[in-house]
Amino acid sequence: MLTLEHLADLAGRHAGSLKASVAGFELGGRQFGGSGQPQLMGVINLSADSWYRESVCLSAEAAIRRGQVLAAQGAAILDIGAESSLAHAARVDDAVQSSRLLPVVRELAAAGHLVSVETYHPTVTRACLEAGAKILNLTGNDRSDDMFRMVADHDAAVILCHVQGANVREVADFDFGADPTQMLHDHFARQIERAQANGVRKLWIDPGLGFYYRNLQDSATRIRHQMGVFLNTFRLRTLGWPVCHALPHAFECFGEEVRSAEPFFAVLAALGKTDLFRTHEVPRTRAVLETLKLW
Repeated sequence: MLTLEHLADLAGRHAGSLKASVAGFELGGRQFGGSGQPQLMGVINLSADSWYRESVCLSAEAAIRRGQVLAAQGAAILDIGAESSLAHAARVDDAVQSSRLLPVVRELAAAGHLVSVETYHPTVTRACLEAGAKILNLTGNDRSDDMFRMVADHDAAVILCHVQGANVREVADFDFGADPTQMLHDHFARQIERAQANGVRKLWIDPGLGFYYRNLQDSATRIRHQMGVFLNTFRLRTLGWPVCHALPHAFECFGEEVRSAEPFFAVLAALGKTDLFRTHEVPRTRAVLETLKLW
């Protein structure tokens, strides 16, 4: 059971990190990071294999409509993906990803929405940036230098996802290390240096919460890890850049109330000082964050 004593101990052991500030930057007319308020990223899934049914859109028209609704509900960013990260999901090649993504990206970007594309393919990255996407949600490590340069050339931003493998579809067991947060810190220090060397000036770091790793299929192990990462987020902000978190589902705990899972985890992520919340449940998560601001 998570208690106030646990929180007090965590804060006491890492008191020097609690006041860490992060860089701010402008993107699509909005300010991110810095001393600003946390922002929401709404999810649009173009893959029928995606687990979260409420976010699945099987046509460009449905995806565009969902994007408009998410923006009206308070999402500052619309994150679009064309391939599920689930282990059993069908692989989707770059040509098919582009054919699904581009009509949606073009329409939403033309309407003034800030669009993020989740991919690890360079060709998809280039096509979507040219179509108006302003954020690459990078879910792999292969050829990342090429993609960083594309982001820089388009004055866009990148979300650096922690992936222990070539990409989210090619991982094995998760290596926790003695201190998972320190391991993440060291990983992102290297990735940030690499991104900046290729001209990137706007970025978030995303610790990645491990639901696709083989040794995190046990729900108790996975959820314990996820809770720890959320609460330790403030330690990663010492890197100087804002932190993005994808909120998980914990179906094993929430069952029929699974749509309440992301708002619950949003509380832990907010306590850890998360800057950007990637969520399928924008209105519920927004309500949680608005309520926490009343304290």
